[in-house]
Amino acid sequence: MSPVKAVLFDRDGTLVHDVPYNGDPEQVRPVDGAREALALLRHHGIATGVVTNQSGVARGLLTDADVRRVNHRIDDLLGPFDVWAICPHGPDDGCHCRKPQPGMILWAAGRICTHPADCVVIGDIGADVEAARRAGAHGILVPNQATRPEETAAADHVAADLLTAVRAVLGGPPKGRVLANEGPIEAAYATPPAPPADPCGRPR
Repeated sequence: MSPVKAVLFDRDGTLVHDVPYNGDPEQVRPVDGAREALALLRHHGIATGVVTNQSGVARGLLTDADVRRVNHRIDDLLGPFDVWAICPHGPDDGCHCRKPQPGMILWAAGRICTHPADCVVIGDIGADVEAARRAGAHGILVPNQATRPEETAAADHVAADLLTAVRAVLGGPPKGRVLANEGPIEAAYATPPAPPADPCGRPR
């Protein structure tokens, strides 16, 4: 199987602490391990992206500009990300992009010229991993207080935290249901593989 070429993250509750319908960049706080996890991926030449439902726009609680400001703050703290995909629709709008629909994942994979099967999606609720499954990508659930027990039970792959999820896929797609990587983080940086060729043939 091809090695992982991209990891796509849910935003709220996965990369940053969830502040419901947040439009204030000052309230952005990365979760523990987020910076280290992203540094590992970039060190190994794996593309990174964000796929996020932002129904606050459809509900009139946020503007597109609010979402952009928060995203820019996340990019400042954790980026640069290779691709951002945002769904501004509500749950009853019938769009194809809102997770658990696969549209954002398919679009993001296309933007970085990567097949969905070579992507891993990491999120904190069942809709994230279901969207990955529908897109043909690999999904990893990193549960938190918002994750329902049945979502954890149904997930194909579960990791205790973000850093564990990322370290588990450095050598390829996730294996096993409960992911663990107990080696020291320094070991993940040792003798990195050569960066993969850009799938679009463009210089990085």
